Amino acid sequence: MKRLFTGMTDTGLVRSANQDAYVVDPDGRFFIVADGMGGHAGGQEASRIATEVLQTFLTTHWASGMGSEQLLEKAFLEANQAILDDQKRHPERADMGTTIVVLAFREEQPLCAHVGDSRLYRLRGAKLEQLTEDHTWVARAVQLGELTCDQARSHPWRHVLAQCLGREDLQTIKIQPIDLQPSDRVLLCTDGLTEELSDQLIANQLKAIRVCEKAAVALINAAKDRGGRDNITVIIIAIDTAK
Repeated sequence: MKRLFTGMTDTGLVRSANQDAYVVDPDGRFFIVADGMGGHAGGQEASRIATEVLQTFLTTHWASGMGSEQLLEKAFLEANQAILDDQKRHPERADMGTTIVVLAFREEQPLCAHVGDSRLYRLRGAKLEQLTEDHTWVARAVQLGELTCDQARSHPWRHVLAQCLGREDLQTIKIQPIDLQPSDRVLLCTDGLTEELSDQLIANQLKAIRVCEKAAVALINAAKDRGGRDNITVIIIAIDTAK
């Protein structure tokens, strides 16, 4: 499955530090986006630790006999433990944590693993679909019928996470197969993008701009044009398309 890809991050217009982090494997085997929390230093450290540990673990064990789901789960648990260990060494960062979303192309079936509310989208034709489910209080409320999707989008608790890396009680590591076909485009992103842009605006940019690097710049600039209130990170992957 041939892939073209790019990754990009921007501090935005309001924050003084960038607590996002991302990894694009040079060989296109895996892609990681993280959004840290817990103050400037804490958020930066949490996302840095998570992405570095995941990258090292996946690279080291990629050719092992572990199944892909087991590989991703172990990588997430290693990253979670590394953040917990850092919290113990640095009590001033005890509240730090991070969201994480990973897409891995290891076997025939691509897999996504995530914790928190950083997202994975797939554009197929004209349809943009969010394939990950936010681990947030409002997402759960929508599932239960307590909030509508429109209410959730502006709810004051929309940033309250139900799960993130950096917690002793980590329970939810969602690992799921991702169906991809030639001409699909995949977007991994932090909520700095989705807080500013609707799914329709994201879809319009991805449809109109076929070069991955140019589409990434356009998405980030569009988010900044609408306020840029948070750090913005995107990875775009094009499946079997001309650059």
